[in-house]
Amino acid sequence: MAEDSSGMVVSQGGSTGDSASVLERIQELLKSKDDTSRFVGLALLKTALDNGQLAQNPEPIRKLWESISPKFIDRLLRAQPSDKVTKPEAQNMVDLAISVLHTFTTLLPEEGLRDTRVIGRTSHLVNALLKSSQDTTILVLQTLMTIVSQPEGSLEMLRVEDLSPLTEIAPQNPSALDILGFTWTNASVISNEISDVRESLNKYMPKLLTTFKDTDAVTLISFFGSLVPKLAPEALPPDPKWLATLTTSLRKLVSSRPTSTGRAAYTLLAASLLQAYPEKAPNLVFSDRSPKSFSKDFESKPFSYLFINLLLIDLRSSFPTLLSKLNSAEYPGISQRLSAAFDIISGFIGFLVRRLDEDDDTSSIDFKMPPDLLLKLRKDISETVSLTIEYLRDRWDSSVAGASGLHPDARAGTAVTSEGTRLTLTWESMKDNVTEDPLILAGIRALAIWTREDENENLRTESAGLMDLFIELYKSSHTGAVDFRYPILLALEGILDTEDGVDGFLSQGGWDVLFADLETILNHTLKDITPGASLSASAARGLEAVRVLLAVVDHSSTTYLKEDWMNAVTTTTALKAPSSSSPPIVIELNIAMLQLSTALLSKAAGRAQKRYVTANPALSGLRNQLYTVAEGMDDKEEAAEFIGLLQDVQLDLENLNFS
Repeated sequence: MAEDSSGMVVSQGGSTGDSASVLERIQELLKSKDDTSRFVGLALLKTALDNGQLAQNPEPIRKLWESISPKFIDRLLRAQPSDKVTKPEAQNMVDLAISVLHTFTTLLPEEGLRDTRVIGRTSHLVNALLKSSQDTTILVLQTLMTIVSQPEGSLEMLRVEDLSPLTEIAPQNPSALDILGFTWTNASVISNEISDVRESLNKYMPKLLTTFKDTDAVTLISFFGSLVPKLAPEALPPDPKWLATLTTSLRKLVSSRPTSTGRAAYTLLAASLLQAYPEKAPNLVFSDRSPKSFSKDFESKPFSYLFINLLLIDLRSSFPTLLSKLNSAEYPGISQRLSAAFDIISGFIGFLVRRLDEDDDTSSIDFKMPPDLLLKLRKDISETVSLTIEYLRDRWDSSVAGASGLHPDARAGTAVTSEGTRLTLTWESMKDNVTEDPLILAGIRALAIWTREDENENLRTESAGLMDLFIELYKSSHTGAVDFRYPILLALEGILDTEDGVDGFLSQGGWDVLFADLETILNHTLKDITPGASLSASAARGLEAVRVLLAVVDHSSTTYLKEDWMNAVTTTTALKAPSSSSPPIVIELNIAMLQLSTALLSKAAGRAQKRYVTANPALSGLRNQLYTVAEGMDDKEEAAEFIGLLQDVQLDLENLNFS
């Protein structure tokens, strides 16, 4: 038995009856109307908690927690030195309240953590950070982390009037950033709270940037890079004033040749910003403006050149060891970093194409890359894409195919081994499904953009060797967690310029796979989805699918048409023209189906043409309806473009020989 400072005897391993009586006495003291008795009860409770007497007793925990006066706890958390209370005494009051709250948040069940008795203490805990020792600060942060892990706690934190104590200690205590991250992320999924999240981001991001100003900002950059993808898109401020300051911090970090942690941080942040702010971020990230702290090397060459070069080096140096790390604990982090690097390169290619199309005299973007550096960058990107193709081939073979280009029908067999059932031609067992690896998607996306824009014949031929991978991933996207379809269509658009590409596409059943998806879009998706982003995305994918099929039909190596290809004509004749108010992409998709139909009929043998003689009136009727739709469009420039396409379709229809 031991005696505490109040003179009360506290059990240390005594009988069950003694423990029960002690807990009853503590409960009586906590329920007292006298603050001194309450304080004694709280001190005794802390001792009991520290001794572990309550760890396995949920019912006493609940009773004792409900005996504590929330207002009394709040007064302790607000304790300040005064004529009656010395500074050490005030600090002891704060520390005691924090310690008890911290312990209860680890003992209470999940429903108890959502109760106002817990989350109602949030603002006082935040304010207590200003007067806490480092040890107590850690307890406060752990308690707040537990609170904001619940949606109710996040909303309570969002409503705290001043979160500056968290921003001020963030450089020394990174968990303060995690608390803010949980707050914003959890609140952003609640539609009524989105505007408050935007307001909070705009209020505290500048404070965080100021707090981290004299540091390398790796912690902040890493935090925001991982936060942005987790936030609902609507929760991000549309035009934040702090975006330029944040990208400046990013560029300074790039120039400082940081550690691997720093490289991962700036890579993830740049990719996140390019995704979240596709119009503003590219100009901020890729422009040639250089902060004063940049090294001489960064001052002598455009920032974008050196930045992209660093990413390309990271990718090329990582490929040789990636397969050996697939089952390691570090692979998810590597995959995330390399995926982000690919996304940045994809964004840079798009930025470069747009910039080269602009008039230098009218452009407001500070971007002037010398021709010799452009050529070197082109060579480096092509080399990286070539290595990407090799890696994708190896990764697919080791996890799925077993051999390059093997048709799916040859992979149907399985064998039962001591390590489980697997495909007989697969030589590597994988924990993670290759179709769900973000690195595969990001690599294909970068490959697709580059092979389409660069018109590199050798690279397109190399890419044709991935045709089995493309078709299988396209099929798996209907039910898989990752949608590969649109980037694969972009890749095919360039690859099918080569003879190897067309042969590989047809041998892997590519036409059937793409046309099945196209039929679904035309017959179901466009009819069932209300106008919006989903409808436009589906129509855009359908339009790309038509372009790929047209490339197959028009290619010089296509000397005959398969009978089932003509189903595209039948599908087109059954289409009903959209209205003038439909998204332009939907109207364009209908026009593209007419173009595909006339291309098929034009290339079909005479006997096949005659079998589709009845299709001519239906195609002409659809063409006339679309012509009327185009004339009624509000955007007259786009309408004129559609009318021009429809006039070409009319000429093709008139030139068909059905006799």
